[in-house]
Amino acid sequence: MLSRIAESLFWIGRYVERADDTARILDVHVHMLLEDSPLDEQLACADLLAAMGIAGDAKPDELDVASVVQVLAYDRKSPLAIAGALQAARENARGAREAISSEMWECLNTTHNALPQQIATSHRLGPHGFFTFIRARTAMMSGLSDSTMSRDESWRFLVLGRSLERVDMTARLLSLRFGSSRHLPGRVALLRSCGAYEAYLRTHRGVLDTSRVVRFLLLDRTFPRSVFHALSTAEECLADLSPGRGQHDELDEARMALGRARTRLEFTRVEDLLTDLPANLEWIADTCRTAGGSVAQRFFRAYEPREWTPESPS
Repeated sequence: MLSRIAESLFWIGRYVERADDTARILDVHVHMLLEDSPLDEQLACADLLAAMGIAGDAKPDELDVASVVQVLAYDRKSPLAIAGALQAARENARGAREAISSEMWECLNTTHNALPQQIATSHRLGPHGFFTFIRARTAMMSGLSDSTMSRDESWRFLVLGRSLERVDMTARLLSLRFGSSRHLPGRVALLRSCGAYEAYLRTHRGVLDTSRVVRFLLLDRTFPRSVFHALSTAEECLADLSPGRGQHDELDEARMALGRARTRLEFTRVEDLLTDLPANLEWIADTCRTAGGSVAQRFFRAYEPREWTPESPS
């Protein structure tokens, strides 16, 4: 496979997953601010932007829900925003038409063309409809990729990108809840942001406990958005993409980094993880950055990988 095609598929997976996860996070965040009147809106918005890797110029007292939604949802120039991520996914898909199905291209293209109208409608009626639209379209894209693509290298690069993005997003959400944030989202809000609320209730019979929530989002082996499950999926994709499958490959730094992270989570008690959870979450985020850079160096063109966080203004 051409490295250009592989890179496009990898970033399609990341951008579509980023749009989906950001829509879930913002939908829960907006409802939380509307329902919880004692919550400090400005500081909560500042914490959310920091967790999402955006250090804006605006002061905390200048932030509100509308400005955060504009930055994280409607900005078509930023790949960190929903609209910008979907636009970037569509551009990558246009350059990799031969590697994806026609249904996938039509889904991304239709979604991209509908964004201006959806954004205009959300300005009049509120952002919930926009978030619902994004979640439905990204779910369609994910379903089409799983049902219309052969399980070859193309599919594995796409799933690899999607899995790394899931690990990073779940770690960011847990950092928002258990890090240094001054206004913490509740356990229900955290689970809903990860699309994990119903799955958690079925697993733990409705018992909401902090250690169980952390265990579920970090270590659950069956929930696809857990850190452990996404790490395992990414590791399997790299194993299938490696020419020396089944053998130790000292050059496969990405696979080694993901394997170390998965093993550490698998054989660490949740009580030990909770002892210094912010540091463990930062380590997981560093693992994602290391794996992403190693994937770019090994499989893609020889230049620096794209960063999640944009450069700071000069």
